[in-house]
Amino acid sequence: MRSERAVLTLAAGKPIYWQMAINLARSFLCWHKQSDIRFCVVTDLPSALPKDLSGVEVVRLSPDKLGEGFSAKLHLDELAPAAKTLFIDADCLVVANLETVFDQFSGRAVSVVGSSIERGEWFGNVGTLCARFNVSALPKFNGGVYYIEKGAAAQAVYERARELERDYDNLGLKRLRNRPNDELLVAIAMATHGLNAVPDDGSFLSSPFECPGPFSIDVLRGHATLINPPAPSVRHNDWYPFTEVHPVLVHFLGDFHRSYQYRCEAARLAHWARPALVRLLIRVVTVLLISLPGFSKEWIKDMLRPVYHQLFHPRRPAPSPRI
Repeated sequence: MRSERAVLTLAAGKPIYWQMAINLARSFLCWHKQSDIRFCVVTDLPSALPKDLSGVEVVRLSPDKLGEGFSAKLHLDELAPAAKTLFIDADCLVVANLETVFDQFSGRAVSVVGSSIERGEWFGNVGTLCARFNVSALPKFNGGVYYIEKGAAAQAVYERARELERDYDNLGLKRLRNRPNDELLVAIAMATHGLNAVPDDGSFLSSPFECPGPFSIDVLRGHATLINPPAPSVRHNDWYPFTEVHPVLVHFLGDFHRSYQYRCEAARLAHWARPALVRLLIRVVTVLLISLPGFSKEWIKDMLRPVYHQLFHPRRPAPSPRI
């Protein structure tokens, strides 16, 4: 019998998302060798899976079926391959077994990890949105994770989100990378159906955006530590309620896939199924060729950045391969 649980990711448009999906799949398999949870990639790209991912399911769709930008995530009710599906963004890595995550979401038609927001700014004026849709608050979350249980309730939420997308700009919502942001649309749809987020305790999902301090990750050893430097540090995010988290999912959103931490883990995960001695050799090589140079470069840049900005002004960010 096919499992009623699955992890789903999307790899659409740019080839970089396919490679990220491969890294995510490898990190998942490291921690689910004996699990009945399936892993599925939905893609509009023609690339083939590497041999070490022979157990991963691939669903190929034409580009017009997935839509552009974040719109594909508004079809998770249609794409979900199991009765209970955990969607994870391709730019995440898994550092522990996800059984407890499924347990905490179980019984919710659609859910996310986060908090609630009644007023303020979140890609639009939240107070105005709540008044317009006659709800007391919206679930606020990072769209790197969604949970869906197949059925009429989940379908209704996503149908509402797709309806709202057509009126995105008229709702006064701000775009992300010049595209409608799925988070606001799903948040409004969830709120109007009386659904809320699973409270974020820092153990589910976090990223270097929320935690801009030093961070470390080791998928094969099951370790992730992210730091939000405490006040009065200028890097402190006062809107993030934690100073140190150890999540089961680390989200390398934005350009954090360029970090030496992500590149190091991707290189190690390429050999996750090899014998222990080979993995040890790869670990040494990645420390010497990726981690140490990457750490040194960041340290030097942090030390010299104030002087550089005084002399030359901040540089423009390099173009992202995601856009």
